[in-house]
Amino acid sequence: MIDVNELRANPEIFRASQRARGADESVVDAVIAADVARREAINRYEGLRAEQNVFGKKVAQAKGEEKAALLAQVKELAASVKEAQAASDAAQNQQESLLRSIPNLIEDGVPAGGEEDFNVVKTVGKPRDFGPDGFEPRDHLAIGELIGAIDMERGAKVSGSRFYFLKGVGARLEIALMNMALDQAVSNGFIPMITPTLVRPETMQGTGFDVEHDDEIYRLERDNLYLTGTSEVALAGYHADEILDLTAGPTRYAGWSSCYRREAGAAGKDTRGIIRVHQFNKLEMFIYCPVEEAADEHARLLAWEEEMLAKVELPYRVIDTAAGDLGMSAARKFDCEAWVPTQQAYRELTSTSNCTTFQARRLNIRERQVSAEGERKGTRAVATLNGTLATTRWIVAILEHHQNVDGSVNVPSALQPYLGGMEVLPVLG
Repeated sequence: MIDVNELRANPEIFRASQRARGADESVVDAVIAADVARREAINRYEGLRAEQNVFGKKVAQAKGEEKAALLAQVKELAASVKEAQAASDAAQNQQESLLRSIPNLIEDGVPAGGEEDFNVVKTVGKPRDFGPDGFEPRDHLAIGELIGAIDMERGAKVSGSRFYFLKGVGARLEIALMNMALDQAVSNGFIPMITPTLVRPETMQGTGFDVEHDDEIYRLERDNLYLTGTSEVALAGYHADEILDLTAGPTRYAGWSSCYRREAGAAGKDTRGIIRVHQFNKLEMFIYCPVEEAADEHARLLAWEEEMLAKVELPYRVIDTAAGDLGMSAARKFDCEAWVPTQQAYRELTSTSNCTTFQARRLNIRERQVSAEGERKGTRAVATLNGTLATTRWIVAILEHHQNVDGSVNVPSALQPYLGGMEVLPVLG
């Protein structure tokens, strides 16, 4: 959630952020107006309460007709106090509702615009040229069927469209990817976490998802719980309403979970294979740190993602996501997109977001501030960041990029120990 004090002091930077996102600027002025109304309502309530306290003392000392008259005034005053309190509460709720509708303030340098307006930060490696190898590349599903790794037909039979089975070397490949990512995360100080995939609405909302209007979220109405599309949600809620001690450095978690997305807006998109599916597995990095350290932690998250991509020997590019494609919580987001040969396009494999204090304010997560002399100085909101380290979708790029003419797949050397030393995923039969 936005800091109303910062918005009040610097409204133009919030208007500029809204413009860059293609969002409504007028909400900034609505928040300012609501803030004025809230403070006026609070002042009126507090003034009436003070007057009520004075009258209480007068009544205690009065007698006879004077006391009866004062009691009548006290009754009227009590009604005014109650009315003022209701007005104050309503003004507070109105302001909070408006604040929750404003996405995070973007960082300087984030490109304006929508999904296609990103900036390419860098390109690493070259897309494979299959010409010298003398064959047309197969897509990942054709390869997956040849090596007995993917079964879409039975996935649809059991669960419907956009579901699948990973089997044999496909199942082993995903587990190998996840284990390699987890080992890397642990070596960099992350605490492994197996997270819940069902969360309460306040956790989903606190992380920045609109449970009322987001068609991508699965809801279990009978239990009023939501299936998460990333372990970020559970990890963000893990320390809700807590005060953290970050004096020893950032707290880092690596969440392993299944993830669920309705893909409501994906009709006709990526209908073949496992690029866009309803259920997948993911290892997600999540960090709590002081806000001054957030930019450096963001750079580290991106570097760790690139390290994983180097291990699986994929060509990729890094993009600086445009403001209108950031989502509610992110102030800045970098995506790593690997080249998919049969699509002749880069497709997202990882993303990493700096959410600054936005999620922490909504979830009431603070840090204890301590001076250099060890003196306690109160609390403030922490910064939160997240980044993908491996997902099911990686299998798409690995199968296509490392395929051989017969449909077998060469296993990247860093991944071989996690597959029992296998160097090639062979064609069945």
